[in-house]
Amino acid sequence: MNRIEKHACFGGQQEVWAHTSSVLGCEMRVGVYLPPQAQAGQCPVLYWLSGLTCNEQNFITKAGAQRFAAEHGLILVAPDTSPRGSNVADDAQSYDLGQGAGFYVNATQAPWSSHYRMHDYVVHELPALVESHFPASAMRAISGHSMGGHGALICALRNPGRYRSVSAFSPIVAPSQVPWGERALTAYLGPDKSTWQAWDACALVQSVSERLPLLIDQGEADEFLPVQLKPHLLQQACDAVGHPLQLRMRPGYDHSYYFISSFIDEHIAHHANALRSEP
Repeated sequence: MNRIEKHACFGGQQEVWAHTSSVLGCEMRVGVYLPPQAQAGQCPVLYWLSGLTCNEQNFITKAGAQRFAAEHGLILVAPDTSPRGSNVADDAQSYDLGQGAGFYVNATQAPWSSHYRMHDYVVHELPALVESHFPASAMRAISGHSMGGHGALICALRNPGRYRSVSAFSPIVAPSQVPWGERALTAYLGPDKSTWQAWDACALVQSVSERLPLLIDQGEADEFLPVQLKPHLLQQACDAVGHPLQLRMRPGYDHSYYFISSFIDEHIAHHANALRSEP
């Protein structure tokens, strides 16, 4: 672990670390906010997954989350969105495939399968690293935006008991049914759509053993709402099996970090309450 940034922030420290990932086979960067309470002992961790074209910087510089993490005593961990490097496969002509667009799946198709295993990185390698290098407890929550919202949902749904809570802003809830997801899943997993269901929140809620409540905020003025996001599909899937979902449609809000920063306090409070409660 090599610390490359350190900034005092709301009584704590906003840091950025670089490390070599054995899962991804490249160097990765991750933002880590340590609240003031971390000076006295272990704190629970909220993992944040960002969206297409983003890296570890977007959330830590735009969301304004550190203030609320400091109030509640949460460590914030914000990794990059994909493997990076000159030896890592990429599609330089597209923003929705390749570097910056890992989709939080474990790729099975060449050339992506050599590095694109973001699910295993987020769920297993990164928490092990965080919990061994920082005053972090094993109590975890997960959240994200857009592609990262999709990532947060599938990481929680695929791994019962791993997270105490999950939330998302403007998530891609049905990647197997929208253009962004169809393109990425075809490339990373192959054309057999039956293999996509293990990475689709709408499909996963139909069979999960853990009824972890889902909290989702979605802007009604989001330009991607009708074609790429379609939260009503997740509402229908949850209603069909009785999976708890709180879907809050926010009039006037778009897909940007202006939206995220407007409600990040509520999401952090939601996670803090879950992390404080008895399992």
